[in-house]
Amino acid sequence: MLKQGKDIFRFDTFGDEAFWGDTLHLHQAIAGEKLGGVGPGVSPKTALAVGLKVDLDALPASLVDQLKAGKINLDDPATTLALLKLNSVVGVTGHFDQQGKLVSMGIQCALCHSTVDDALVPGIGHRLDGWGARDLNVGAIVSLAPNLQPFSDLLGVDIATVKKVLGSWGPGCYDAELDKDGKGLRPDGKRACTLIPPAYGLAGVNLHTWTGFGSVPYWNAYVGATEMHGSGTFYDARLNDKAMYPIAAKSGSYNSHGKPDQLTSKLAALHFYQLAIPAPKPPAGSYDQTAARLGKVVFEGKGKCATCHVPPLYTEPGNNLHTPSEIGVDSFQADRSPTHMYRTAPLAGLWSRQSRGFYHDGRFQTLDEVIQHYDKHFTLGLSPEESKELVEFMKSL
Repeated sequence: MLKQGKDIFRFDTFGDEAFWGDTLHLHQAIAGEKLGGVGPGVSPKTALAVGLKVDLDALPASLVDQLKAGKINLDDPATTLALLKLNSVVGVTGHFDQQGKLVSMGIQCALCHSTVDDALVPGIGHRLDGWGARDLNVGAIVSLAPNLQPFSDLLGVDIATVKKVLGSWGPGCYDAELDKDGKGLRPDGKRACTLIPPAYGLAGVNLHTWTGFGSVPYWNAYVGATEMHGSGTFYDARLNDKAMYPIAAKSGSYNSHGKPDQLTSKLAALHFYQLAIPAPKPPAGSYDQTAARLGKVVFEGKGKCATCHVPPLYTEPGNNLHTPSEIGVDSFQADRSPTHMYRTAPLAGLWSRQSRGFYHDGRFQTLDEVIQHYDKHFTLGLSPEESKELVEFMKSL
């Protein structure tokens, strides 16, 4: 079951090529005009620049040697297609006809929830499942699609507006509520997306994602059927609220029944595998061990961090949600959720999430900024030294 879940996580599209390929024609933009598609095509260099990753273990040894020797043209879209034929592009499946032409494509869970260790070069290495894809620019990739009309029709806006919203996301950010509530931007004009959360270290954790309106299997069904656009079943009557979720209520995505259902039978194994992915341990030498030991005392005492981030889960056992006022932030993202709250994020593996900032929208660039926020909000009276020790402890988790 573990192996089955890993295969589903890494390679199953749930039939979503019917949307990404057959409807949006994204594969045509990847191939480029010279290879039977449209436009200039997507070279490996461009693909890596927008955060796509390549699985080193899927490459034959001869190709690895050529890459090391600089003998592979990374500016040629034909090389991208060759990598797709090897099933080596993390989270993306290419479908080819008998003549070798790319005729469709689909995506997998691993697209947004895996990365690589850069063992060969940046962007090419061994898979790291469960990591939030903080380099992945989903908006830029989707914008390449020759046919964005389905998004325009769904949201009731023109294609220029669709591209503006997609362009606002940037690396590591995705909006999983846009197709439910239609809120492309915050009221202040800033992006409405959230950082892609990790899918590791979730064993024992109740609610998933930043605003916690579902568990891990809930989100697997939600994403598989309504975000990846796979053929499956998803139901949540809360989203049939015309005032709060006008797009979902109109489209019926709150009650999806794809035929044939290629998702539901895989949810158990997928969940099983995800719960088996441990949070990654920090590399040796990546934090000050002495300061971390002192920081642990602050974390569990004066800093009051462990009140909510309860070890060893580093979130609350039970209903791990808090109101925006409790944690001292605005309610925009919380109010897009049926909970109107924010989840206490599990902290294990926090060291691996230091790019793109912290909190749901990356508003705090460093861990020290997070600590200063709580120090002020809760009037903790932490000294500069205690704050530094707290940072080192959190980097050790």
